[in-house]
Amino acid sequence: MLLIITISVYCYRRKSQQAEREYEKVKHQLENLEESVRDRCKKEFTDLMIEMEDHTNDLNEGRIPFLDYKTYTDRVFFLPSKDGANDVMITGKLDIPEARKATVIQSLNQFSNLLNSKTFLINFIRTLERSHDFNARAKVYFASLLTVALHGKLEYYTDIMRTLLLELMEEYVNSKNPKLMLRRSETVVERMLCNWMSICLYQFLKDSAGEPLYKLFKAIKHQIEKGPVDVRVKKAKYTLNDTGLLGDDVEYSVLTLQVLVQGEGPDVTPVKVLNCDTISQVKEKIIEQVYRNLPYSQRPKVDSVTLEWRPGSTGQILSDLDLTSQKEGRWKRINTLAHYNVRDNATLVLSKVQHTQQNYDQNQENHEERNALLEDDKVFHLVRPTDELDETKSKRGSIKDKSMTKAITEIYLTRLLSVKGTLQQFVDDFFRSVLCSGAVVPPAVKYFFDFLDEQALKHNNVDEETIHIWKTNSLPLRFWVNILKNPHFIFDVHVSEVVDASLSVIAQTFMDACTKSEHKLSRDSPSNKLLYAKEISTYKKMVDDYYKGIRQMVSVSDQDMNTHLAEVSRSHTDKLNTHVALHQLYQYASKYYDGIIASLEEDPAAQSKQLALRLQQIAAALENKVTDL
Repeated sequence: MLLIITISVYCYRRKSQQAEREYEKVKHQLENLEESVRDRCKKEFTDLMIEMEDHTNDLNEGRIPFLDYKTYTDRVFFLPSKDGANDVMITGKLDIPEARKATVIQSLNQFSNLLNSKTFLINFIRTLERSHDFNARAKVYFASLLTVALHGKLEYYTDIMRTLLLELMEEYVNSKNPKLMLRRSETVVERMLCNWMSICLYQFLKDSAGEPLYKLFKAIKHQIEKGPVDVRVKKAKYTLNDTGLLGDDVEYSVLTLQVLVQGEGPDVTPVKVLNCDTISQVKEKIIEQVYRNLPYSQRPKVDSVTLEWRPGSTGQILSDLDLTSQKEGRWKRINTLAHYNVRDNATLVLSKVQHTQQNYDQNQENHEERNALLEDDKVFHLVRPTDELDETKSKRGSIKDKSMTKAITEIYLTRLLSVKGTLQQFVDDFFRSVLCSGAVVPPAVKYFFDFLDEQALKHNNVDEETIHIWKTNSLPLRFWVNILKNPHFIFDVHVSEVVDASLSVIAQTFMDACTKSEHKLSRDSPSNKLLYAKEISTYKKMVDDYYKGIRQMVSVSDQDMNTHLAEVSRSHTDKLNTHVALHQLYQYASKYYDGIIASLEEDPAAQSKQLALRLQQIAAALENKVTDL
């Protein structure tokens, strides 16, 4: 018994000492973690205090690069299509043999007259929407073609839109949930409404809301470029988007380069860059500064210029990847200014690539080689992705180490708050410019909101919340969110992926402000909702006051609205690719030809106007068929 007691005491004491050692070890780790957190917070606070340049003065000096009406409508209507910038509606190029051109143009004009028959157009749209293979993408594209084709008669376009909206309203109010109406572009008329708003609010964007939106875009861009941006993983130190946050502490310093542009005189332009910027990023910042008075489309592109550093008598061409690029195992790091050891106040020469055939071929080879190197999976910029070797090592690491790492990375979320605080004034200014009924409200907004109010009174099951949702779906969500997420639809600018990520957070906040439902926040809520939790109630009140203010305004009569629409038609229609739109619309008429003819032959109004016969004659002429018609 004595032996057993002795062994038990020994084992107990040994376990106690072991537990104490374990406790001291954990305590030491926690102290280290706390110290690390304290140091990081101090560093983040110091970074936050770095002076931010005043954009407002810069903007007042330079003009805002608004797009012309045609480019604006092309981008809003057709840039999201599957062909993007190469869409035939943007290029305006139709592949028609010269010998047939006159006949085709004449037939398209006859088809335009046919589209101006309300009976034909309503039958045309209904036939397409009944077809199972006429999907959502096709509906959006068809509606945009229709908008361009009927742009010369916007009053008629509005009449068609109203007729189709009344049908849609009946359908939702009687058989579906009314709150879901206009939520998505699931019908042709919903996209027609979106395009109608885009047309009617173009001048309002230029006169009022455009400037605060442009200032917000420039502020986000500047704030992001103030810190490191990883070109490979598309993450930034300064951002509003937690998924686009650079979770590593990258060492960097700010450099001022003295840039000389070859062939443009002896003047030197000082340009601020970071020593961790890739050569392409440096080129972008130089082009942005040197050509700041030119819109983006008129500036040289990164691939069309070379950058030469002249530390002494000889010069060195700088590039993203070359024979000097550093290797880390199987990974190759993209070259930065730090890699070339470029110092503060260094002189760099920007040269445009001369397009002689020899230089062009050489440039093409270099460009293709650079692209091939950059597309290599084993290339990184600031953060080297975890490869298989690292993953094996990390699997051996303890759970405690992983949780500590997780705790450390959460500290970086404080940067979201610092960026949000810096941009707050710009966000507020934009929201005020859009949601202010005290200033000039576009007549289209008052006209359409009154139309919704009138229709709501005719249905018993449409309450105030439903009307609020209809208005939100028709204007803020259908137009403003689209413009906010895509500034290049209205401005001649380039929107990078990292800037787009931050704009998406502001757009989501704008959407949340327009909803009636309350968001219950918790620790698991998305970062963007937590980020603007304090402001959201203010924004919601702004939306409510905006809707109330519009309701109290003097009504816009049909005559006044038609006068306004006629002015828009007169000012801009001749610049649009109307014949291209008609040609594309006819492709739908050709595809669903039998269904359209059958629908017209069953409609007494269409029979009296011989609409089926007119379509058959147009089809025969356009498709070059011999016919007895």
